[in-house]
Amino acid sequence: MTSPSPHFNSPSPRRVPVVVVGAGPAGLTVGNILRAAGVDCLVLEAESREFIERRPRAGVIEEWAVRGLAQRGLGGPLLERAERHSECEFRFDGQGYRFRYTELTGLHHWVYPQPLLVTDLVREYADVRGGEIRFGVRDVRLHDLDSDRPAVSYTDPDSGERHLVRCDFVAGCDGARGASRAALPPRARISRHDYGIGWLALLAEAPPSCDRVLFGMHPDGFAGHMPRGPELTRYYLQCPPGDDPDAWSHDRVWSALQRRLGAADRPPLTEGRLLEKRVLDMHNYVVEPMVFGRLFLAGDAAHLVAPIAAKGMNLALNDAFLLGDALVGQLTKDDAAGLDGYSRECLRRVWDYEEFSEWLSEIYHGISHGDSYRAGTTLARLRRLFTSPTASAAFAEQYLGAAGAF
Repeated sequence: MTSPSPHFNSPSPRRVPVVVVGAGPAGLTVGNILRAAGVDCLVLEAESREFIERRPRAGVIEEWAVRGLAQRGLGGPLLERAERHSECEFRFDGQGYRFRYTELTGLHHWVYPQPLLVTDLVREYADVRGGEIRFGVRDVRLHDLDSDRPAVSYTDPDSGERHLVRCDFVAGCDGARGASRAALPPRARISRHDYGIGWLALLAEAPPSCDRVLFGMHPDGFAGHMPRGPELTRYYLQCPPGDDPDAWSHDRVWSALQRRLGAADRPPLTEGRLLEKRVLDMHNYVVEPMVFGRLFLAGDAAHLVAPIAAKGMNLALNDAFLLGDALVGQLTKDDAAGLDGYSRECLRRVWDYEEFSEWLSEIYHGISHGDSYRAGTTLARLRRLFTSPTASAAFAEQYLGAAGAF
């Protein structure tokens, strides 16, 4: 929980309009929006610059989010290098079924690994726009959030000294285990949903086996194939929650992937060295509201959508667009409308994406529960996507985020 400001030897703590805690996509986007408007801010990050630029994370960005980045001068490298996808493919009953969502909506998915986006955003914020950022900070704490003089304190990693920074607003963009969540008051409501399954997340040093995302629904469990560039592919394998990644040998992984993603009318997967293996326990959460006094949550600090629907980075960017623009409105025009409506506007898209994640989870995992009735209804839903124009159009809108863009 938030605490009163500590007393430091310095009689006059430093002051900036906004302190941004966390240098992920949300925090860096907020920082860039502020700098573009001439608003000073300080970004605090617990990890090093090298770490955040290499940390493997999501890679799918929806078209509305790409437009939002471009409108704010943050989309240049992405537009030059990202892959545009116009279809995905479902594999079940031993066959492959291509789903051409661009033909239905005119929209695309963009594939651009999060480390590349973070690298772009750090460079733009720190090197181009002259924004101030402190890497490797320790023991970050938030103070006096219910007052008009909030503050953030931290320990400098080089000198070991404690610093106190006064501000007008704090943007909490430091994830579920950061200082922002630790500062939440008892009135915060955290809703959580556990799926009771795990995904073995894999990064393979292997070219994508096709030019689109693959979803494999198999009695043994779900499998996913996500291109991440010409020589890298992200794979997922359904597994028990809390499973040991070391129990999955190279041969076991590829045997499971070939079986679960196999289709009689498709070639086998291209195999390669596994660079990463980690187990993700599938769960969602939402913090309500997303505002507590002068603290505004964004990204994973406020909500999590399991990678089932590839929505997490998109929600973080939506938060950042709304929060950055609202802070600029307040600090440069004394217009409080954006900040007053921030939580409400964010949560509309958050809950829309949370619901779609649950629906899609049943599609992905319904066949593998050992329940013949559940498997039968899951297959009926899958077939409907390819026989009903109404069902396919509705799915395409949700898959691309168009249905929640209001």
